[in-house]
Amino acid sequence: MSALHTGLTKVEVSIAWDPSALGGIAHDLDIVAAAFTDPAPSPGGPEYLVRFGSRSPDGTITLDRHSETGQGFGFDEIMTLELDRLAPRYARVVVGVAIQQSSGALTFGDIPHARVRIRQSHNDLLVHTFASIPAARAATVAEFIHDGAGTWELREIYQGFDIDPATLGDVMGTVDASD
Repeated sequence: MSALHTGLTKVEVSIAWDPSALGGIAHDLDIVAAAFTDPAPSPGGPEYLVRFGSRSPDGTITLDRHSETGQGFGFDEIMTLELDRLAPRYARVVVGVAIQQSSGALTFGDIPHARVRIRQSHNDLLVHTFASIPAARAATVAEFIHDGAGTWELREIYQGFDIDPATLGDVMGTVDASD
């Protein structure tokens, strides 16, 4: 797959979804970012994982807005990645979305109007729904690749998994955008 955009500096990853119907199981989606020093997909966990309740050790990846219900207007959860400030040892950052499982086993097909958007400034770089992976409970959506000379590019890696949110970090490093 070709690069969607080059020369990225500071990007925003946002997710949105409609709240559950009155009396239904609450819908809680979470953005997850995993930083890797290895530029190639490989088994094993990331150097660090950023999700609800955490941030990167150097503050370059932060969750700015968190929702547990999807209520409100616009995008419900927002994460900022300051790629230009990441240490040079990081070769890629993989971004995913996981559904918190409070009861039952919710999938993207159970959550109305779930969508992800990645943008730099006010320019949308990637906008996607989860319609093609309705049976998945977690997904990777993109990876940011560092060329070693200071330039970051975005590649779409849209892949669904039937796993719980705690396991997503373990598989994020194995996904390959060229598949």
